[in-house]
Amino acid sequence: MDMVGPVTRLTSGFWVSAYLTRLRLADIPAFVVRKGDVTAGAVLVKLNTLDGRAVCFQRSFDLMTGDRAWVVLTDGDEAEVDASIARQRRFDPDLWVIEVEDKAGRHLLDEPGLAS
Repeated sequence: MDMVGPVTRLTSGFWVSAYLTRLRLADIPAFVVRKGDVTAGAVLVKLNTLDGRAVCFQRSFDLMTGDRAWVVLTDGDEAEVDASIARQRRFDPDLWVIEVEDKAGRHLLDEPGLAS
């Protein structure tokens, strides 16, 4: 008999902690701007390139394949990106917001294991 158990997803709090550790090990400054629901809060990652520009990423779920990937929610002037994040926070009180600061634009979201 072939039994497949339920797919286990990481809690948001655990994922955020692991992500911040990866960034710290790569000497990329990052901090939690807004702490969301520890169990199931959605996560936004704002990349601040320290030149007045920013990019905000969100996780996307492909219903056809079941894959998760990080996609750009908004990018441009940092104030505009911050306004977009503020709008998202009004709609979702459980939302996490992580800010990464890196002039070279590194965020590590494209590395294996971070889409889950």
